[in-house]
Amino acid sequence: MLAIFLKTLPFFLVIGTGWLAGRTRFFPPEATGWLTKFVFYFALSAMLFRFAATLDVASLFDPAFVLAYLSGSAALWALGFAVARWRRQPLAAAAMEAHTAMTGNTGFLGVPMLVVLLGERAIGPVLMVLTIDMVVFSTLITLIVTAARQGRVRLSTLVPLLRGIVSNPMIVSMLAGLAWAGLQLPMPGPLDEFLALLGASATPGALFAIGASLAGRAAERMGPALWLSFAKLVLHPLAVGIAALAVFGVEPYAAGVMIAAASLPVAGNVYILAQYFGTAVQRVSAAILISTAASIATVPVVIHWITKG
Repeated sequence: MLAIFLKTLPFFLVIGTGWLAGRTRFFPPEATGWLTKFVFYFALSAMLFRFAATLDVASLFDPAFVLAYLSGSAALWALGFAVARWRRQPLAAAAMEAHTAMTGNTGFLGVPMLVVLLGERAIGPVLMVLTIDMVVFSTLITLIVTAARQGRVRLSTLVPLLRGIVSNPMIVSMLAGLAWAGLQLPMPGPLDEFLALLGASATPGALFAIGASLAGRAAERMGPALWLSFAKLVLHPLAVGIAALAVFGVEPYAAGVMIAAASLPVAGNVYILAQYFGTAVQRVSAAILISTAASIATVPVVIHWITKG
């Protein structure tokens, strides 16, 4: 257990360094925004493309894996929604809380960390989780909040939603990498070295950006935020673990990667959505802060459990 904690500690120390730099304003919010943009559009995209280009496309898609993650995450989504409605939250706010409870920081934290901790075999399952979160559940929250605000979903809503999905650099880089792998194209040495060099900056850049972005968050609305953090860090991996291992019989290693991805703290892009829709902003912000801090202790426990079989 101590060995796993020590392996995960450097990742969280980089996050802490970013938080300290942001808190002291040595790294101002404007710098955080530009660093995040660099990681999102360049470094992380290079890493994802290079990862995807090395995959065996024929064996990547596992229906049992997809169904397990979808059903486990959907069950937690429904629980989060029910709890919010029980607290008499409006439909849009309840949907945002449900989205917060099951959307992990797979892109900026999961891809760099889990591949290092669990090995390169984790690439395929991590990318599958990332794709499901971005395509299925981000679409779901947008449709529900829009329907709650406008009374119905219009075609004018769907067009920019689809445009946003297909223009997302993480999705584009993954699809381009998978196409490269599917066509069995050779990877020229200079291109591979370029992608490796640029992609290597994704891990420290993303972790530093996470920490710097947390510096401006306040822990308000503690009650709901604590519940959402507990749901994300504990209930989400438990739900997908039951679905993967007890219901759909997912291969143990892939199931372990899925559970590890589900144990990650709340993703920062949930705050962007909450701010865009103007709903549950304080709860989401506090849940990101609390879940990220608590994950220093919870993620090593999950990784330890996975690696011990």
